[in-house]
Amino acid sequence: MPDPVKYNKKYDKLTDEEKELLEISKNSITDFVEQSSSISDVHYATRNAHAKTYAVATGEFIIDKNVPEELQQFFDKEKYDLIIRFSNAHLKINKGEKDIPAYGFAVKIKDESGDLIANYPLVNFPLFPINSVSTFLKLFTSVNRFFVKKWSSFSLVMQILKVIPSTFTGSFLKNIFKLWKKRNDFILSFDYYSVGAYRLGENMIKIRLTPKSVDKNFNKKLKTKDALSNYLKTNDFKADVLIQICYDLKYQPINKLNVEWKHSPYLKIGEVKIEKIPFSIRMPVIMS
Repeated sequence: MPDPVKYNKKYDKLTDEEKELLEISKNSITDFVEQSSSISDVHYATRNAHAKTYAVATGEFIIDKNVPEELQQFFDKEKYDLIIRFSNAHLKINKGEKDIPAYGFAVKIKDESGDLIANYPLVNFPLFPINSVSTFLKLFTSVNRFFVKKWSSFSLVMQILKVIPSTFTGSFLKNIFKLWKKRNDFILSFDYYSVGAYRLGENMIKIRLTPKSVDKNFNKKLKTKDALSNYLKTNDFKADVLIQICYDLKYQPINKLNVEWKHSPYLKIGEVKIEKIPFSIRMPVIMS
């Protein structure tokens, strides 16, 4: 393989307009969270994305003994403690029978003292339909304001229409079809992805979590939360942790989120393990 493309600050740089839109969006988030208990009809505040928590569990990230030599420098221990939050992507908590099959698998990696080392919000869809920062911030702000009744549905629809053209890529349509086929599958049978790129030293990577031997039909007649609770009480969960490294921006674009990376093989760096919990799982109200 060629040498990896090195991280550059330009990939994170925002324009003046984007910085201004970010501040507006942050204010809309504050408004949403302040009204979130009434939006979702619950007695506590929620997040404004992935509001619904299915479960929170502890686990381990076990480093693979055969991790490529060039990556060994990034792991100073054989395993790391994890806190994992399972969620649904909707801004509003759905109390009905069926949730949209858009799930979160958020991983916090802790050190021996319990301090945060890294936070990886993974989701069960590998792509994102928006490449423009300003377009995303305008849409996100309009969604927040729609829910707190500060914007009309017309304004929201206009922002959504701007996004639609970027969903017509081969990668995006292929993965929409795959998700549709799996829409009724058990939450832990999905692969989970980082969507955007992360830094690993000076390298830029994407992350994929692939479960091992999980029955896609587990407790299929139950609600997602109940099925997940039953699984974690009766089964160990294991998943391979895989990464792709950016070697060529043509095939592994950093800020083009609606296409898959090509010509970069998945490398296994470890395994996530959650041991079964033979007692009731407590559901914290919020895990940030």
